[in-house]
Amino acid sequence: MIAYSHFIMLTHQNLKWIASTSTNLNSILQQIARYTDLARRHNNEPHYLNLLGERVELAANTAQSLFDHITSKILETSVAKTAVATGAAPRFTVVPSEKPGTQAMKSSSTPKEVKTPAAAAPTPASGPTQIPTEIKVHNPKGNREYLLLIDDDAEIRELAAEMLAEEGYKLILASDGFEALNIYRKIGNQIGLVILDFFLPVLDGDAVFDELRAINPNINVVLSSGFAEQDKVSAMLAQGLGGFIPKPYTREKLLAQVRTALDSARGNR
Repeated sequence: MIAYSHFIMLTHQNLKWIASTSTNLNSILQQIARYTDLARRHNNEPHYLNLLGERVELAANTAQSLFDHITSKILETSVAKTAVATGAAPRFTVVPSEKPGTQAMKSSSTPKEVKTPAAAAPTPASGPTQIPTEIKVHNPKGNREYLLLIDDDAEIRELAAEMLAEEGYKLILASDGFEALNIYRKIGNQIGLVILDFFLPVLDGDAVFDELRAINPNINVVLSSGFAEQDKVSAMLAQGLGGFIPKPYTREKLLAQVRTALDSARGNR
């Protein structure tokens, strides 16, 4: 007798993908709970409702990808078991997918394709940059990386941008977390570093950090603040925060931390 488990086609890579996707789904559900609470406390603020809707849709897609991935493996196992029991050749071939969790099974009688969504995280690009015209770039002809600077204080925002532009960086400025998220969704693959203020209107820096990481888990972010809750900063560092820039800015500290974060991220790729 041949054991059923002999045919289970769950490789180490399959198991890693399932574990990673399950962890991601749990994180999304926690975000849904947080935004639901915030929407209630802010009288159904549209920004929170929009974020809540996005997270619900992402949770549904992630859950569907898990279901499709696992059921495709069960189907493969079932067909393989039947083939061995009857002495017949399996009536499908498994075509390697280009995306984790995606399998295409082609049957000789009824072709069926099983696909699962895969989130595309922005990755820094090295080629020519196309920035939408509605996004203003300070020092667009600079010879260094694009930086996204998020700060609700216009004076601090402009001062930091001027310091960085003088060093050749190209700056994109945002006055709050919602504006920053909209920008990053459009051109995140061009941004080498995000400089994030901790205290922002409506959506604080730690919440913005969570949302940016949901878009790109490998995002490069440094926090800037004159004062921040130590436990929250520690949690952000544990989640991959690239550094901390104290306020008020000094030119030397700002430039040094930015360069360190950019070089560190490049070395980890």
